[in-house]
Amino acid sequence: MTFFRSALRFPRTLLCASLIGLTAVSAQASDEQPGKGIRIQPLQSPIAEETFQTQLVVKALEKLGYQVQPIKEVDYTAAHLAIANGDATFMADHWDRLHEDFYQNAGGDSKLWRDNTYSAGALQGYLVDRKTAEQHNITNIEQMKDPAIAQLFDTDGDGKANLTGCNPGWGCEKAIEKHLDQFQLRGHIQHVQGNYSALIADTITRYQQGKPIFYYTWTPYWVSNVLKPGKDVVWLQVPASANAGADSTALPNGKDYGFIVNNQRIMANRAFIEQNPAAAKLFSVMKLPIAAINAQNKAMNDGANKQADIDKHVAGWIKAHQRLFDGWVDEARASGKR
Repeated sequence: MTFFRSALRFPRTLLCASLIGLTAVSAQASDEQPGKGIRIQPLQSPIAEETFQTQLVVKALEKLGYQVQPIKEVDYTAAHLAIANGDATFMADHWDRLHEDFYQNAGGDSKLWRDNTYSAGALQGYLVDRKTAEQHNITNIEQMKDPAIAQLFDTDGDGKANLTGCNPGWGCEKAIEKHLDQFQLRGHIQHVQGNYSALIADTITRYQQGKPIFYYTWTPYWVSNVLKPGKDVVWLQVPASANAGADSTALPNGKDYGFIVNNQRIMANRAFIEQNPAAAKLFSVMKLPIAAINAQNKAMNDGANKQADIDKHVAGWIKAHQRLFDGWVDEARASGKR
């Protein structure tokens, strides 16, 4: 009883000061970790090369106190729907405008958020090996209408050029299929689909054997570090812009590869964003150069592709850019102060 009597006799002024101090400590902890106690579920596609940029976002969120769950892999269509419905929180690889249909079909701005540009200036399109292009003066995909040109890239003997294309369900699948109809190429090009990683590996093997190749790819991705545009392969242009008006696919230099230059955005559940200003700010300020993604993807292609390797790549990038990374977190933390 002596202890309780002493506590009761504790001077009121000192007791109030102690309570104020505890409140200040609690507020400070909240300010430092505005996401404390809040669970986050990140998503990405089965493309392993997207893990690097996703993990960078995860590490920053963890600095803010968020409880980030292990990344789940789902296809792009399902990812957009899951995030819109609140079954997941974000994905770091929403391609704008390639994923526009997925975005709108999942509810658009009313359910989703993408007010940022995480990685800008992503090119995509069709390429052939430089040797064959120069020998036959091939610069435009429309030249595949010439049976002699198409036969150069015919790998199964049906007279059509075999295009290494996109996985079923990807945004690029829709674009390629649209081009085949739009430019009257369906009777001249066979869109070869399946597992892109396996298909492009076979394409690279053919190139190494000195055979002509014809394929679709995008940047940032490791393929363009192995088959270097301008050195090993060349981009093909399309007969006319694949889109009209403001959505023209023509580049500022006048060339037209048939695809709008994309920005990779961090896409998130809108309700989550509205309730978490710190995360919203973080997603807005994070910027990652395409060159950084290309370099990491190249390391994966060279064999450093296990999860432990990717973790090292993420940690190494953060260490090399510590001031930048800390700046992102500090800006986000300031936005999350209560």
